[in-house]
Amino acid sequence: MGRGKIVIRRIDNSTNRQVTFSKRRNGLLKKAKELSVLCDAEIGLIIFSSTGKLHDFASTSMKSVIGRYNKVKEENYNLMNPTSEIKVWQREAENLRQQLQYLQESHRKLLGEELAGMNIRDLQNLENQLETSLKGVREQTLTTQINDLNQKGNVIHQENMELHKKMNLVVKENEELRKKVHGPGGTSEENGVSHNIHGISDGYSFLPIINLELSQPQKQTDGAPKDAMNLGSMSSYPTIPRVNGSDELETLWLTISV
Repeated sequence: MGRGKIVIRRIDNSTNRQVTFSKRRNGLLKKAKELSVLCDAEIGLIIFSSTGKLHDFASTSMKSVIGRYNKVKEENYNLMNPTSEIKVWQREAENLRQQLQYLQESHRKLLGEELAGMNIRDLQNLENQLETSLKGVREQTLTTQINDLNQKGNVIHQENMELHKKMNLVVKENEELRKKVHGPGGTSEENGVSHNIHGISDGYSFLPIINLELSQPQKQTDGAPKDAMNLGSMSSYPTIPRVNGSDELETLWLTISV
């Protein structure tokens, strides 16, 4: 014969009732764990025994399950009750209105308006806030100026590089012109003059060279030498007189050879 159907009703015997509770509680907890694993379900199970003892199970956390339950229940209630949804939006609008009012009051206080109702502590806090804001503005200003100067420095550096390139090109062209004028064997160093300053030639090495030297004075006559200013010859010009060892005036003559 098959097992008879058990009538679902309260067990009168307390011992049998406790044994049945323990067996079925364990089975229910096992089924809840299996369901959460097999079906990836979020499950929260809470059991209180007849003696008030708590037994619970949560696949994630009981707080998360209860919070999700309350949220879904409230959403479903709002969908079923349009009046409640209107009230929710009204509360949201009121909160935004209060925030706007607070921001406007703070803005007026930062501008130095409506300070009569503030106590000393509030005024000190406002002063500290303004000093902090001013410090931040100054730091940002300095940072912006430094960035601008760095950008200008980079532009100037690029311009200098371009000028150096152009200068090198001019030097190269002048060197080619000098070779054409003096020939491949003639250099400025053979004439005793170097035109290279800081590694950059001035490009005028093909100009004639003027040698300056000191010579002894010649006796002057009443008439000035006629060939003193003739080009291509030696010319002597008196310079500042100086006193020699015997207290006699000796005139220095500057001889220019072209």
